[in-house]
This record gives sequence, C-alpha cells and structure tokens, in this order.
Amino acid sequence: MLQKIKLEAIKENFPNLKKMHELKEEFRKIYETSENPTEGLLSISEWLAKSSSVFTKSCQTIRNWFGEIISYFERRTTNGVVEGINNKLKLIKRRGYGLRNFRNFWVRSMLSWHLVC
Repeated sequence: MLQKIKLEAIKENFPNLKKMHELKEEFRKIYETSENPTEGLLSISEWLAKSSSVFTKSCQTIRNWFGEIISYFERRTTNGVVEGINNKLKLIKRRGYGLRNFRNFWVRSMLSWHLVC
C-alpha cells in the first residue's frame, strides 16, 4: 500500500514520469490481452506511435526486433530459459577462474547445477 501512495505522489509531481509509467503499463497489458499475432502486431504498432517521443531508444530496439517480438504472440514462448542457462554457464565459468584441474572445474560446475558428483 505504501508503494502505491509513493507512486501516486511521484505521478502528481512529475507528469513526464506519469506518462512513462502509464505507457509502460500499457505495453505490459498488450502481452496479457492480445489473443493472436494480428492483434499483437496492431497493438504494438499503435504503442510505438504513441511512445516514440518518450522512449526513443526502447522504441528503436523494439523496431529492430519487431519480427522476433511479434512471434511471441504466435507461440507464447520466450527465450528466457535459454538466457537463464547462458547466465548460469557464465557464472560457472567465472567461478572456475584460476582452477588448474579440469576435474575441480567439473565438480564445481555440477554443484552449481545442484547435480550430485
């Protein structure tokens, strides 16, 4: 409840932040409510037209990846799992820095994945 009060106070004092927050929430709602690729495409296109003055770089990134973003509405899947695995592999690699023995690196890797050695 305290966060909502703070958010409302910020919105009252900073109209630009209010607009940014509302546009961000509208973007999230597109993903929740669009039932097919056509609806998603139209909704994101409309959002980009409204938001480009406020979120210049973000809108350009969305335009650059538009095909990939729209494909979410076809299959309702993301690459979040793959990104998580890649992040875990980078963590294992960092933790293994300085280990001279591959066996020790392998054991540490298995522990990172919570696998029994």
